[in-house]
Amino acid sequence: MLLSALILWAVTATGQVIARKPDEVKVGQTLRDATMRGLNGPDHKLSDYRGRPLVINVWASWCGPCRQEMASLERLAWQEHAVPFAVIGISTDDYPERAKQLLKVSNATISHFIDSNLQLEMMLGASRLPLTVLVDADGRVVAKIYGAKQWDGSEAKTLIGNAFQQQGPAPRR
Repeated sequence: MLLSALILWAVTATGQVIARKPDEVKVGQTLRDATMRGLNGPDHKLSDYRGRPLVINVWASWCGPCRQEMASLERLAWQEHAVPFAVIGISTDDYPERAKQLLKVSNATISHFIDSNLQLEMMLGASRLPLTVLVDADGRVVAKIYGAKQWDGSEAKTLIGNAFQQQGPAPRR
């Protein structure tokens, strides 16, 4: 009883509440909705992408392997696929202007967003970068791939095709 009173007093006195960080969404679980601040376009919610599979690439401007794979993600996004999917990027940079500069230099055309308060980084489990998360049309995490890949290469396309083939074609949005 005394301990509870002391904790309540400490929270009241400091005006701070220690917020519990949301848990990582594991493979097989559905992503929670989140608003993403646009870096090279408008803001979106994760739920805006429901209805077709989604490839989410988590990166940072200071990450060499992240920069190396960016061009292959662009090429992947513009290719035809048996099951159409969207490709987006999420920067974990602390300074949005650094991320924007990299996108400008790399001529990025896919939608990129900036993480705020580590919300997406924590939810997606980006303990190391780059991280690519494959999400089915219902918002369920199908796979998490850590490390850089040649995303428009045959190995990666097979990996993506197998992950999204389970559902059959989803309508384009």
